[in-house]
Amino acid sequence: MPIIGNAAPTLSLLSHEGKQTTLEDYQGKWVILYFYPKDDTPGCTVEACDFSSLHEQLSSCNAVVIGVSPDSVESHQAFIEKHKLKVTLLSDPEKNTLKAYKAWGVKKNYGKEYEGVIRSTFIISPDGMLAHVWHNVRAKGHADRVRSKLEELQTI
Repeated sequence: MPIIGNAAPTLSLLSHEGKQTTLEDYQGKWVILYFYPKDDTPGCTVEACDFSSLHEQLSSCNAVVIGVSPDSVESHQAFIEKHKLKVTLLSDPEKNTLKAYKAWGVKKNYGKEYEGVIRSTFIISPDGMLAHVWHNVRAKGHADRVRSKLEELQTI
C-alpha cells in the first residue's frame, strides 16, 4: 500500500493524446492522480465531470488532475470529447501502475468476487511525495473533497 510521506510510485503511460506521460512531467505541481474502472460509465463520468468542473480552481492551486484506467487511448479520447473533460487520462492496459498504487485487486459485487479497479485517489506533492490517499472512493462529491484536502495541505 502506498504510504503518505513516501515517494509516489513512478509511472510511464500513454495519455489520451498518445503521448508518453510520467509524474516527472509534472514536477513542481500538485498532482491529483485518480484511478477509475471504465470510461463513460455512470460513476466514472460523474467523477471525471466533477474534476473537470473544478479545473480552474485546481489550476489556481498549482494542481493537475490525471485519471488512470485500463481503457485504451482511443477510448479515453472519445470519453474526453463526449463530455468535454478537462483532465488528462492515461491508459494502463497491463495494469502495472494500477497494481503499484494498490488500485487493482479483489472486489465484491452482490456476493461475487472478481478482480478490478479499486476507485482510488492520491494527492502527490510538488516534490513527488504522497500527501494524501483515498481508497474505495464513492464518485459523487469526491472531487470537491479532494479540492478541500488539497487546499488544507497547502496551508500546512
